[in-house]
Amino acid sequence: MEENRLLQGLADRVARLAVNVEKMKLAEYVELLEHPWRLMYINFIAGIARGLGIAVGFAILGAVLLYILRSLVMLNLPLIGGFIAEIVRMVQLKLGP
Repeated sequence: MEENRLLQGLADRVARLAVNVEKMKLAEYVELLEHPWRLMYINFIAGIARGLGIAVGFAILGAVLLYILRSLVMLNLPLIGGFIAEIVRMVQLKLGP
């Protein structure tokens, strides 16, 4: 009787362990490690996507910041206005016509 209970408890734990291993997708990870060129290709594509996302995000953030600075210049604030106008002028010179 006690032995059957122990075997049933062990079987339940093995079943839970199998489910957890399947949830971790361990087989797919091991398969990916067996093909290092595929792993490098996937990481290369992911790196390109991250770099592109950073570049686009920075460009949008810079444009919004420049727009805010221009509107602050239009308000003609005493001390800040001249400083911001100089920054905007330098940026526009670097960007070209």
